Amino acid sequence: MNLRFERSMYSWLSRLHSGLVVVFFIMLSVSSVHRAHGDNTTEFAIANGELSLGAPDGWKRVQPRSRIVETEFAIKPIKPDDQPGRMTCMGAGGSVEANISRWYGQFSQPDGSATKDKAALKTLRIAGCKVTLIDISGTFKDMPGGPFAGGQSIDRPNYRMMAAIIETTDKGNYFIKFYGPAATVKASSKGFQKMIEGMVTTN
Repeated sequence: MNLRFERSMYSWLSRLHSGLVVVFFIMLSVSSVHRAHGDNTTEFAIANGELSLGAPDGWKRVQPRSRIVETEFAIKPIKPDDQPGRMTCMGAGGSVEANISRWYGQFSQPDGSATKDKAALKTLRIAGCKVTLIDISGTFKDMPGGPFAGGQSIDRPNYRMMAAIIETTDKGNYFIKFYGPAATVKASSKGFQKMIEGMVTTN
């Protein structure tokens, strides 16, 4: 009786030990993933999770200021006294042309020329989507509460905005805007381009 009991206990302890080892390695793997991506992962999805993008390293994911913004990142300024850069992602209506025109209207030029004439515009095909890229510089009319919240705007000289309009096949259009002091945007311009051009489907 004692021998059978001892064998039973030994078998139970062996299974328990094996289970604990498995749990340990699972926890270790999860911990490694968290260390690799950090508490604020730079990966995010659009179009109901059908498209995935990876923001540049060092960008900090933050709570969106506005409810219409789905994903937002803060970008540390190059100059300590500058405002941080901001990247927002949202789905919205309106034509591509209408939204680009509205963005042009958010900038003015020191010499009084038309912002449209100094902006860069190009179109790519990425992950099956038509993507329009816009690069605008000048004095930015910043609206901290958002474009639809009303209130006064703040003129911010020497600003730059890089943006992408992603036209999905059946999930509408998505708008990704990265703007801030020109030096800050310049420092992350290649990272932003890589993020957009590296967009992939998840299925």
